[in-house]
Amino acid sequence: MTKLLLVEDKDSLGRMLRETLEADGYELDWARSGSEAIRKLQEGRRYGAVLTDLRLPGQDGIEVLRQSRQLDPECPVLVMTGFGTIETAVEAMKIGAYDFVQKPLDVDHLLILLKRSQEHRQLRVENLLLKEEVQKRQGFPEIIGQSPEILGVSEQIRKVAGTDSTVLLQGESGTGKELFARAIRQLSKRANRPFVAINCAAIPATLIENELFGHEKGAYTGAGGRQIGKFELADSGTIFLDEISELELSVQSKILRVLQERKFERVGGVSTIEVDIRIICATNRNLTEAVREGRFREDLFYRVNVFPVIIPPLRARRSDIDALSDHFARKFGKEIGKPEVSLGQEARGALRNYDWPGNIRELENCIERAVILCDGKRIEPADLGLHESSGKRGSALREWFDFSGSLDETMSRVQAAVEKIKIEDALRDSSSRTQAAEQLGISYRTLLSKIREHELGAAEGDGDA
Repeated sequence: MTKLLLVEDKDSLGRMLRETLEADGYELDWARSGSEAIRKLQEGRRYGAVLTDLRLPGQDGIEVLRQSRQLDPECPVLVMTGFGTIETAVEAMKIGAYDFVQKPLDVDHLLILLKRSQEHRQLRVENLLLKEEVQKRQGFPEIIGQSPEILGVSEQIRKVAGTDSTVLLQGESGTGKELFARAIRQLSKRANRPFVAINCAAIPATLIENELFGHEKGAYTGAGGRQIGKFELADSGTIFLDEISELELSVQSKILRVLQERKFERVGGVSTIEVDIRIICATNRNLTEAVREGRFREDLFYRVNVFPVIIPPLRARRSDIDALSDHFARKFGKEIGKPEVSLGQEARGALRNYDWPGNIRELENCIERAVILCDGKRIEPADLGLHESSGKRGSALREWFDFSGSLDETMSRVQAAVEKIKIEDALRDSSSRTQAAEQLGISYRTLLSKIREHELGAAEGDGDA
């Protein structure tokens, strides 16, 4: 509900406006003098718009306008003026008033102006966000891949998107956590509202609180005016807190309050600000371990871990590498002026056999470089710049394999993982399943059973024709 500040000293007009505006769905804060209105503004109260008379006892409407513009430049101010004060109203427009209405008031016209002022405010906020997010792709984020692993994640995303539940995206760096966060937003009821992404690891600890919550004028040396924080900018929309595990404990406690109550105060402020936001968090660390080590608050963990989604690393979804590589080749080929460039079979094999410690981000950079380097229309292994030693399958085992549990449990997982990789290799390197079974030293029937067990594709039929 949008909250308005009405500044009017006449009780009869004030009561009529309060009844009219509240009936239209607004929440009203009524000040009966310019001084009272300025005090409310200086306390940090947050308004969707200010509606003020020009002639007021004490400080007049012009001063209310000046103070409002200084304290909250994005808040539209409408001034009410009687006969003979049109020149003053024009002066108010020059100072920065959104519009003015003449008395006696046309209530329908006033309501139209208020609606337009809210649309104007939303556009101003979106412009602030666009300055920080230039070149971000518009529309639905494209999730590439048909592997069981990625289809499972996509299904989870579809189910949770329509709710307002907090989502925790977990996965290694470069797996596309922000892409999935944007997909959640795009499938949600907040699709047309702001999406604010902030990388908690990229902002110094001394600045992160100010970045998230904003500050009031004079909050610290150099704070010359009020600054709106990311939580406030995201109001009615979605905020994405990437690498939330990097936040200091002091900031974590304030994040906890926002998650619990959707309330906070700006740095140096005393007024409580309420926001209606959907929160999505992401981390590439083990939060359970961080809690155990005292680096992450246990109560915050339970608040962010409402709906956990694990994004698999690229090496765990190798069947998607071809599709992802083709997508990036088309993208960069078009951008660089080589629209017909494509991947040769040897290059595809090299990509499939690399472990991708940097995941999709590394693959994207690799293909961009290859498109630039290739001389003809076909990308060859030499254009990829992959290093065998760093990409050999299994070299990053300790970095990605789950060694938890008993020795028997771990060995069982190891056997299953190695078995799957061996079967994938045999199927890729053989012309038929019969030949693959011979290469593996197992019967054809056993191979079909293993294909079903590891979800490597339909097992019916020979597939050798």
